[in-house]
Amino acid sequence: NFQRVILEFAEKNRQVILPGYTHLQYAQPVFFSHHLLAYFWMLERDKLRLKDCYVRVNVLPLGVGALAGTSLPIDRAYVARLLNFPLITENSMDTVSDRDYVLEFLCCVALLMMHLSRLSEDLILWSSPAFSFVEISDAFTTGSSLMPQKKNPDVAELTRAKTARVYGDLFSLLATMKALPLSYNRDLQEDKSSLFEAVKIIKQCLKLYPRMIGKMKLKHENMRKQAQKGFFAATDLADYLVEKGVPFREAHGMVGKLVKHCLKENKSFEDLALKDYQKISSLFEANVFQRIKLEESVFNKESTGGTGKKSLARQIKLAREKLEEGENPIAS
Repeated sequence: NFQRVILEFAEKNRQVILPGYTHLQYAQPVFFSHHLLAYFWMLERDKLRLKDCYVRVNVLPLGVGALAGTSLPIDRAYVARLLNFPLITENSMDTVSDRDYVLEFLCCVALLMMHLSRLSEDLILWSSPAFSFVEISDAFTTGSSLMPQKKNPDVAELTRAKTARVYGDLFSLLATMKALPLSYNRDLQEDKSSLFEAVKIIKQCLKLYPRMIGKMKLKHENMRKQAQKGFFAATDLADYLVEKGVPFREAHGMVGKLVKHCLKENKSFEDLALKDYQKISSLFEANVFQRIKLEESVFNKESTGGTGKKSLARQIKLAREKLEEGENPIAS
């Protein structure tokens, strides 16, 4: 299943360092595994939403007639027990006109597809020459009819596009339902096309994605090379000053001045001498050079849920426990 593939791929590559982005601008370095596991937890929420949705799907509607119930001596609760339904619907008019359970399911799978689309966008960017962080297997890419050198991430791109189709299925049914008077109207037969298409799409995507991730190759050195660029340790330097009693607001400003000085002199933090740091603040000591190392910047983020080495190990352990709880995974 997809979550298991993500977890195993994360465990296999837990030493790989990747640039972390905000606003698509390099922000701080993180473990690649930490980034990938974000999608594990998205899928975990998707799984819980679908399970919760099933509670409202698994309700017996039989026996309500056309809209008013029936005068025949039926026992709906008995039928529910025979068919293993835990509940029966309580209002006949609501029952024949209700499509909430379809809409709720479509909401759940729309969120799931949104998560797959975000992962697709990451893979599309990472596999492009501008990033060159990963190589997607030929089985999930195509060439160009004109340009011999091209290797296009078709599965990721089509997943991104199929997300819009599932959104359309949800919005189409919402628009159908919005002005229907009670109770049944023929408009409701249009729920089938929206539901069936969304199910087909999500099953296709969840069938392909575990295979694509499992066969993906990481370009470790390219990731590391990019992670070492820029002023990735700026926040670490601010934290360094905070640990010495400087309010973060002031520490932020001091490090901003240090970055400005580096830009003016065309230098990195590593190029500066201790005296350069001490011109900004006398609190900088020789151990500051340890804090601006790439590994140190990643390793020291040990708050729960952070990218630190111990924190990542805890996260992997918790993810493993989630899979071993015996709950049915999203993709099987």
